Amino acid sequence: MFLRITLLLSVLVSLNCSLLQADSHRPNVVLIMTDDMGYGDLGFHGNPQIDTPNLDAMAKRSSIIQQFYVSPVCAPTRACLMTGRYNYRTRAIDTYIGRAMMDTEEVTVAEVLSQAGYQTGIFGKWHLGDCYPMRPMDQGFAESLIHRGGGIGQPSDPPGGEGKYTDPILFHNGEALQQKGYCTDVYYSAAMSFIEKSSKAHKPFFVYLPDNCPHGPFHDVPKDDYAEYKKRNLNNDQFPQDKGHKLPAKADVDKRARIFAMITNVDRNVGRLFAKLEALKLAENTIVIFMVDNGPNGRRYVAGMKGNKSMVHEGGIRSPFFIHWPAGLKKRVEIDGPYAHIDVMPTLLEACEVKGSQSLKVDGISFLSNLKGGKHPNQERSIVIQSHRGDQPTRYHNFMIRKGNWKLLHGSGFGRASFKGEPIFELFNLEADPLELNNLAEAEPEAFKKLKAAYDKWFDDVGSTRPNNYDPPLIHIGTRFEKVTTLTRQDWRHLNGRPWGRDSLGTWLLFSATKGKYDVECRFAGHSKPETLTLIVGKSKETQKLTVGTTKAIFKGVDLNSGKLTIRFELNDGARVRGIHQADVSLQ
Repeated sequence: MFLRITLLLSVLVSLNCSLLQADSHRPNVVLIMTDDMGYGDLGFHGNPQIDTPNLDAMAKRSSIIQQFYVSPVCAPTRACLMTGRYNYRTRAIDTYIGRAMMDTEEVTVAEVLSQAGYQTGIFGKWHLGDCYPMRPMDQGFAESLIHRGGGIGQPSDPPGGEGKYTDPILFHNGEALQQKGYCTDVYYSAAMSFIEKSSKAHKPFFVYLPDNCPHGPFHDVPKDDYAEYKKRNLNNDQFPQDKGHKLPAKADVDKRARIFAMITNVDRNVGRLFAKLEALKLAENTIVIFMVDNGPNGRRYVAGMKGNKSMVHEGGIRSPFFIHWPAGLKKRVEIDGPYAHIDVMPTLLEACEVKGSQSLKVDGISFLSNLKGGKHPNQERSIVIQSHRGDQPTRYHNFMIRKGNWKLLHGSGFGRASFKGEPIFELFNLEADPLELNNLAEAEPEAFKKLKAAYDKWFDDVGSTRPNNYDPPLIHIGTRFEKVTTLTRQDWRHLNGRPWGRDSLGTWLLFSATKGKYDVECRFAGHSKPETLTLIVGKSKETQKLTVGTTKAIFKGVDLNSGKLTIRFELNDGARVRGIHQADVSLQ
């Protein structure tokens, strides 16, 4: 018996050592992505007024993709980045009112790496669903410290945490938890703690650091950095404008100082991160990627390019892309590309020697061989970027297609669900005209025809990914995975008024996993008149009378069937009807 136990222990120790040795050569991964920081917001890219010494140093020792594309707004980029698929395949169509939620059937890079033995953590902004089954902890992340919605200072903020960049209330593995310090500092400290724990456990890790800075609002920024930038002349004439598209004559220099302060704080944390990796002797075999999610939040220096956030010209969709991996990329290289957010997942899986299942279908391609000195793996492929408001794509609305050196676009704007009249196409040869100065749509009819046909093929393909491809995902209630489901205006289907306005109305689309009695607690702004609060579930209604100034009410023991259902709340003072702010739904 003793001999059998000794032999068994010997086998287990041997197996464990083999697994540790197998893991030891696989790289760790840290994927950093900032929010609303543009291509030109780096000293390395010629900005003379911003302080980014750590990112500049990272760029100088990293391999670089010069032409790297992201979507012009945030949630679409995040869906593409996490899945390696175009966001129109994932049901993450827009950035709010229920259309930033990603279908739970999508397979994320975190899920694949987790199944391969990686420790996975996210620290910052998810923006692909706040409720089960779309939270990061439902999509492959074992450790999760995030804010809700698309940013701090939005209707998804928890009570008491409204607009708090400093000392925010964040969600740790689904539970609200008060934090201490500035949000970016909190994310990086938590990520470094996670890295240290993974290292001690001899486990490779995948850390996703999608900071919400420098996204607005801008009321709460790092004070010392802001004070420093307030001393500087940040007018547009202080930035290089000898090439490309000129900046406007005037700029909001106070807002710019606040944005630059947030970016410098990010940069300082990147320095902290590298110091931690060095101290843990992990820097050599850790892939660290730095990128942004879209163009800058406002017109500012983008190295002569045209555009900013929400636009499909280069300034709105070009991202810095630095990849630091001394053990795997022996020689620093700069490659042109083009590549895009959809290519990151297949590249990381190849670098980590992890194969997804045969059923895993991605649109992206790995650029690892290109970084290692090989040829571009598919020079003839197309990259399509398209984003605008609404429930589903509109053909030719705010899109670009890139193939080879040619780029075709229709810059019809992000803010509407469709455009009026005929599309006004622009065609550029980016090898000869990288700053998009000369529209060749009429001068190059063959190139125009080919790119337009390629776009049409792509548009039809992504729209046929699944039946009812553009239906919004459903929030699940009554599951063991989320005892209290918080419904916010981030995820309702807007009915009228301004989507996030005080007097707007909306409906939540739900799936009840359990038939039973539910408690529904509502939060809303107080009112100067008595109101009637109505809870509407399908065709059923329950009402309560509210006194002046009431801000909270609860419906106890609401009978809900299992399956799909809709839920809406109306506050009526006799003259107008408005919606609530948030609701907590829980099974008794």
